[in-house]
Amino acid sequence: MGSTGTESAAGASASHERRNVSDVTGVLMLGACAAWSLITAAARGGRPEGVLLAVLAVAAGYAAGRICGALLPVVAPSAGALAGLGLAVTDPHTMTGSPLVSPLGHTGATAALLVLAAGAACCAAWAARSSGLRLALRLTTCGIAVTATVLGSTTGFAACTGVLLCSLAAARMRRGPGLVGLAVATALVTATVWAVAEDALPAGLTDSLEGQLTPHRILLWHDALDLVHDDALLGVGPGRFGELSPTVAESLSADDRPHSAPLQLAAEQGLVGVALLAAVFGWVLYVLWRTPRSTPVVLTAGAALTAVAAIAAVGNALSFTTVTAGAGLLAGMATARPLTEAEPDPTPDLDDR
Repeated sequence: MGSTGTESAAGASASHERRNVSDVTGVLMLGACAAWSLITAAARGGRPEGVLLAVLAVAAGYAAGRICGALLPVVAPSAGALAGLGLAVTDPHTMTGSPLVSPLGHTGATAALLVLAAGAACCAAWAARSSGLRLALRLTTCGIAVTATVLGSTTGFAACTGVLLCSLAAARMRRGPGLVGLAVATALVTATVWAVAEDALPAGLTDSLEGQLTPHRILLWHDALDLVHDDALLGVGPGRFGELSPTVAESLSADDRPHSAPLQLAAEQGLVGVALLAAVFGWVLYVLWRTPRSTPVVLTAGAALTAVAAIAAVGNALSFTTVTAGAGLLAGMATARPLTEAEPDPTPDLDDR
């Protein structure tokens, strides 16, 4: 008995130490993102305030999520889902855009907020013990998907539906392979965007995607890639894409972003900026893998964050503080260790943490 107790205490201590190391790693990565934006701004000029605000929003959201998720593992994500839905419906900035930009652009923030709300509601459903409450929260997710349709966000509807389906399937999935699959999906979307910008895809596929993304967006991506070729290490400086893009100069729109987070970072902060963004996303998946929360909660949050990453790859969703803060909040709630009795894991035999 004494030996068992000692081993249990040692295991808990080791787990706590690994979580501390993961948290410190995350702080260092976010600090590196902020520092690199300042370095590129000093070297090339520009305005790093947008990047600094995004880093601060993610960090603050993650910290708040860890605290709220530990204290209120069901109430906190439920409230977050309702808050995200409310912001998507009422925030005027998420519904404005240029007629030259397709819905993936001007409703990118709306779609991302709705996806985060759907993910939070599904996480709350898995954390709830009552079957009635679980059903109510999943119906709330269905309502969020319907709201996306009402708001005219086809992307939001598809992403919310995908998150719900992934959440329902998570009870039969293994944690490690599931998170690896989400990472691969994100990489494929990013690679596709880069290939479109490089004109590296077959003509038929490129024409099909151009019809969905609009020629204006493709031209913006071409401009971003041209800037990457000019300076692949430091970029042109944060916030300077609009000054140097011929497409922006010829456009009547006031929008000066390339509508792709990876391409914007590559153009303005070089390939190092893209690598730092990828490292932060990889860190989020890693802490989800290491968290003591149940596998369905982990995979649900991972699916929602992956959907947001995909939306950001073809839109300007990460330019909105509400989205970056919401992503950090969801990640924090999904990785928090509840102070109450541990929640049941529907897949104890499949958990491969």
